[in-house]
Amino acid sequence: MNKNLIRTVVAAAFALLAVGHSHAADVNLLNVSYDPTRELYKEYNPVFAKYWLAKTGDKVTINQSHAGSGKQARSVLEGLEADVVTLALGYDVDQLFEKRKLIPENWQSLLPNNSSPYTSTIVLLVRKGNPLGIKDWNDIVKPGVSIVTPNPKTSGGARWNYLAAWAYALKHNNNDEAAATDFVAKLYKNAAVLDTGARGSTTTFIEREIGDVLITWENEAYLALREFGADKYEIITPSLSILAEPPVTVVEDVARKHGTVEVATEYLKYLYSKEGQDLIGKNYYRPTDPEIAAKYAKQFQPLELVKIEAFGGWNAAQKKHFADDGVFDQIYGTGK
Repeated sequence: MNKNLIRTVVAAAFALLAVGHSHAADVNLLNVSYDPTRELYKEYNPVFAKYWLAKTGDKVTINQSHAGSGKQARSVLEGLEADVVTLALGYDVDQLFEKRKLIPENWQSLLPNNSSPYTSTIVLLVRKGNPLGIKDWNDIVKPGVSIVTPNPKTSGGARWNYLAAWAYALKHNNNDEAAATDFVAKLYKNAAVLDTGARGSTTTFIEREIGDVLITWENEAYLALREFGADKYEIITPSLSILAEPPVTVVEDVARKHGTVEVATEYLKYLYSKEGQDLIGKNYYRPTDPEIAAKYAKQFQPLELVKIEAFGGWNAAQKKHFADDGVFDQIYGTGK
């Protein structure tokens, strides 16, 4: 082999190494999420990072931000540069389009199941022995029962809580809205604390030992049992609750600026993979993959679930119940 040919081969080898080196990159994502997803994404993020490294050679680091869903949506609107959002309800995500066009209008059609890779519902957590004998929603509106629930103005979970109680009241009062209004007014009259988010309410109930009953996400209740002990708390699954569908989406305007559209999209898509769905089930969310859902079905109690469509969708529910001077403002103002 002559010297020129050797030089050519060596140069080509170094060029290939350089290309490989330039392709490998350190990527950072910010996932702005709601309160009770900390544990899920703490497990999911390194799993996705391992998958992405094997697939692309790129090292991805995912940073998390957690607070009440409504508060998180406002933070993104005010400039928090989320590559993705994983919030508690569709209305909060919609605001990113409505107010700043940070996402496409059809964001909910870009991923399966209306961009909800997992579902949940609302249950009641009581202290061991259930000293007040709470069995259903009607038991927590009785005089003398102290309730802990977040504020619907800042927390997505709180809005699901409210609507679950409203749906129960409608069913048991022949769809009489005046009776439903009276029912939720009694509920909030019994509210000892309205924290800004679901995790804050869990802290109030468990660590500060305030209240007789915590209205909370199903997954949050099971995490409380796992972390603090089934010998201290009991989950009361009501006869009727609401099908909560927390959605996810890429914040395309920000991701384009960061050059992270591809990895951000794959980060959310991998939630639908078998591995992602299994982590979802392990963290007490309800997987949307039928096979994985069947695997974890026994850990959830059966109950009747009402969908948000029964309220006319999130825009209608928000306007009627949670907007300024809506039903919540009326009943909380008079109920307290």
